[in-house]
Amino acid sequence: MDFQSLIAIVDLAGVAVFAATGSLVASRKQLDLIGFALMATLTGVGGGTLRDLLLSRPVFWTIDQSYLIVCFSVALFTFFFAHRLQKRYSVLIWADAIGLATFGVMGAHIASESGAQPLLAVVLGVMTATFGGLIRDVVAGETPLLLRPEVYVTAALVAAASYVLLLNIEVGLPIAVGVSIALGFVVRGGGILWGWVLPRYKNRAGRDYSE
Repeated sequence: MDFQSLIAIVDLAGVAVFAATGSLVASRKQLDLIGFALMATLTGVGGGTLRDLLLSRPVFWTIDQSYLIVCFSVALFTFFFAHRLQKRYSVLIWADAIGLATFGVMGAHIASESGAQPLLAVVLGVMTATFGGLIRDVVAGETPLLLRPEVYVTAALVAAASYVLLLNIEVGLPIAVGVSIALGFVVRGGGILWGWVLPRYKNRAGRDYSE
């Protein structure tokens, strides 16, 4: 298998995982099958759609319909089997962590392949990783995961930045992809398991400018 085929498989797997998180949210909201398909598709392709629009390149799922087929298939499967999961929210959180790390790297990879400079590639990687989940949570009326205390965007940033860094020091592409996805997943996993957080702003009394 050549590297481009591997990238395509990893990208499809990322879409499938994020589509699964959208479907699991739909199950928590007790939506119908159309609602499952909508949530799966919005989550699965939302981040990549924003990336492609910002790069002025054809939106990926309008060229290759296998992405939509994956989203619909995942939605259908989840509709009939989600009730078998004892802890759906736990599965949702961990599946989201996998998708987050994968899309952080894939977004940065596609941006780099399109000629984006390193900083822009990292930013687009983060957007690719977080935008679909943001849409999912907002549409479902839930607090977006990226607004919760534990590290979330940071994990996407670690994944995307690691990939761009390794790419620029000429590490082999398969190694760069694997290591970067693993690093992003570990950071997000630390947030889930041990509550890793970055320092947060705390309100202080305002300055008194009176004379």
